[in-house]
Amino acid sequence: MYDVVLLTLGSERDAPGGCGSGGACCGGATGADTAPTSQTDTGQTDTEQCATERPRVPVLACADALNARGARVETVTARSDAEIDAVLARLDGPPRPDGLTWPDPDSKTRLVIATASDGQLRAVLRRLVKRYAPAPSKRPADLPGNRTLPDLPPVAVLPLDPARAGTHRDLAAQLGLPRDPAAVAAAVLDGTPRRLDLLRNDGGSVTLDGALLGAADDAGRPLHWRARVEVDDTILTDGAEPLLACAVGNAGGYATLDDVTLLTAPDPADGQVEVAVAVPVVVRSAWGRKRVRLEVRRARGRAVSVLPREGKVPYLDDGVEGELTRKRSWWIEPGAWAVWSI
Repeated sequence: MYDVVLLTLGSERDAPGGCGSGGACCGGATGADTAPTSQTDTGQTDTEQCATERPRVPVLACADALNARGARVETVTARSDAEIDAVLARLDGPPRPDGLTWPDPDSKTRLVIATASDGQLRAVLRRLVKRYAPAPSKRPADLPGNRTLPDLPPVAVLPLDPARAGTHRDLAAQLGLPRDPAAVAAAVLDGTPRRLDLLRNDGGSVTLDGALLGAADDAGRPLHWRARVEVDDTILTDGAEPLLACAVGNAGGYATLDDVTLLTAPDPADGQVEVAVAVPVVVRSAWGRKRVRLEVRRARGRAVSVLPREGKVPYLDDGVEGELTRKRSWWIEPGAWAVWSI
C-alpha cells in the first residue's frame, strides 16, 4: 500500500493580493522587477495570516478516505520553501552515478497538494523543478532532447475552494480533475498519471495555466502599453504600436478578456504555447470617420518572449500579480508534470 502525504501550504502563498506584494514571510526574498511570488513563491505580507494550525475540512475528509482504503497518511503544513522541499525529498529515487537527484519512477509515496489557488499549486511545482532540473553543465544523456528536466512525479490536486469550479475556473476545473475529497483519494490510489506541459521562464519560475499582461485604470478602461512579442520566429508586434493585452496560454484560464477571445484552443498537453496580443487599430469608415477596432493576433510555438518598451507592465501569472520591466521568456516543457486522474 502507498504512503500518502497530504500537503497544505501554511499561508496564501502566491494568492492574489497576498504574498505577491513584496512580502517574504515564508522564506522568500523580495527585489525590484520580480513578480514577488512568481520569482520567490513567498507567503503573505506580515499583516496577513501566515499559518493555519488545523487542516481544513476537505483535507481531513481526504485523509479519512485514504485511511479507509488502507493507505498510510500523513498531513503536513509547509510554511516555507525548506519545509516543502523536505516533503518533496520523499519522492527522490536512488542515487545516480552522475550524482544528480532524480525522482523515483517506482515510488510508493504519493503526494496530494491541497490548494486554495493555482498559485499555491505552482509554488509546489516550482520547488519540484528546482529540485530535479539539472544545471546545463550537468545535462545527462538520458534527458529527452526537448526538455530541460526529467518527468516530474505525479501529484494529486485537492481544491479547497469549490467556487472556483464555476465562474472563475481554476486549473483543476479546466482539467476536469475531481474536487470531492473521496474522489481525489480514489484518483491517488486507483488513477493513472496524466502528463501535462509545463512553462518555465527565465525568471526562475514556472507557469501551469498562463499569464495575462496588461492593466486597466480605476474606471476599468484598458491602459495602452508597448512591447515586442515574439513566438519562435514570428513577431506579433515589434513594440512600436500600443497594446491592450497579451495572453500567454498553456491552458485556458486567460483565453478571454471581457467579451474578447484571445486564445482559441489552448491545450496543456499539445507541446505548444499559444500567444495572443490585442492591438487597437484606427480605421476610417466610407464617410471618413475614424473608429477603433480591436485586432487580435495569435501564434503558437515552443517559446515566447515579451520585451517591454517603456515603464512597467502589470501582469497576472497563474493568478499571481507582478510587474515586468525587462525581457521575459517562457518555453514549453512537453509532458514535464503530471496529475493523478481517473
